[in-house]
Amino acid sequence: MTTILESKTAETTIANSYINEVFETVKKRNANESEFHQAVKEIFDSLAPVFAKHPQYMEHSILERIVEPERIIIFRVPWVDDNGKVQVNRGFRVQFNSAIGPYKGGLRFHPSVNLSIIKFLGFEQILKNSLTGQPIGGGKGGSDFDPKGKSDGEIMRFTQSFMMELSRHIGPDIDVPAGDIGVGAREIGYMFGQYRRIRGAYEAGVLTGKGLGYGGSLTRTEATGYGVVYFVQEMLKDKGLDFKGSTVVVSGSGNVSIYAIDKATQLGAKVVACSDSNGYIYDPNGINLETVKRLKEVERKRISEYVNEHHEALYIEGCSGIWSIPCDIALPCATQNEIDSTSAKTLVSNGVKAVVEGANMPSTLDAIDVFLKNNILFGPAKAANAGGVAVSALEMAQNSARLSWKFEEVDEKLQQIMKNIYQNSVKAAEEYGYPGNLVVGANIAGFLKVANAMVTQGVI
Repeated sequence: MTTILESKTAETTIANSYINEVFETVKKRNANESEFHQAVKEIFDSLAPVFAKHPQYMEHSILERIVEPERIIIFRVPWVDDNGKVQVNRGFRVQFNSAIGPYKGGLRFHPSVNLSIIKFLGFEQILKNSLTGQPIGGGKGGSDFDPKGKSDGEIMRFTQSFMMELSRHIGPDIDVPAGDIGVGAREIGYMFGQYRRIRGAYEAGVLTGKGLGYGGSLTRTEATGYGVVYFVQEMLKDKGLDFKGSTVVVSGSGNVSIYAIDKATQLGAKVVACSDSNGYIYDPNGINLETVKRLKEVERKRISEYVNEHHEALYIEGCSGIWSIPCDIALPCATQNEIDSTSAKTLVSNGVKAVVEGANMPSTLDAIDVFLKNNILFGPAKAANAGGVAVSALEMAQNSARLSWKFEEVDEKLQQIMKNIYQNSVKAAEEYGYPGNLVVGANIAGFLKVANAMVTQGVI
């Protein structure tokens, strides 16, 4: 990647040698975990200037320690389906780093979930949470359970079984899970109810993304999608650009995508495409958000149904083609590695001005390289999609104080947090010799806070 420091100073040579040695150990120790390797490499490639300038981090073996989770929990999740048949899934919780606060990170329910994916998400979460400025460490969890096509009763029985084991390892001051892909308000509600039943106490701060009637926060539902757009807004403002009049493509049609579409439209953009795991829709008149919300959040149908109501729209099978639609701003909000180098080159040739990640690691390393080499404004996930976990931390604060803030108050805090993340990333990139490179800037800004805490707290 272009993010690697290429200077040949003695300090840099030592730093690069150290980083490469640790990365080789990571690959050997975590064999066949390609997603985890990718996440580690993307961060490591940014850190050479830090170790060249601050060799004490090498002396304290910060990299060797930060890539090793403090704890990994893998467990069986047995449950009974509607036909009375016993099903068995696998549950995960990776408690990665608690140097700056309790573990914090979502739960993902999807057939693709395995240890590599949970570790990559948890590792990213360490720096993402650090960037928010909130006192939260990094963790992630989930299961290979597929909620699609399941009844409410099956979802409830699975989540109750999942929480029976997870409850042993979480708590308001220990580990605070939230939602992610496949885990929304319904799943959080069932899990919170089971946790309360097991504990025999009302610990509101143990989960975030809760319903408003039992400790949830206003703006939490919108937070990740809105936060992505607030981050883009700061990027555009620095270049004298604006959302107004821009054409936007958003992949996905889940929570992040829906509220990114919502806020971008409020700011004057025309969002012309979104997708689900089967394919994508293109609406030249602009996506009708109310239709998408009803189809996906209420009726739980496929995005292809959209064209039955909006006849000028097109539905195309398969997801990768969405990046062939010409746009000014691309917001990948679906899943990891959805933009490869070919899609990145297509976006560039079609005149894209900014690509900002709403999902976790949606661009391959080669794709990021394409964007950076072509001077495309690029916002990495750990910075741009941190709004969700930032408001989760605000939900935790409200739970601790036993009070609720108004929507406008939380939204204002969210906007300021996203602005701070952008400015801190820009500042770090400039300070370490990569002006304008937010990949480097976000990685360094997030890393320094955690590394300093780890040094201060000793070898643990």
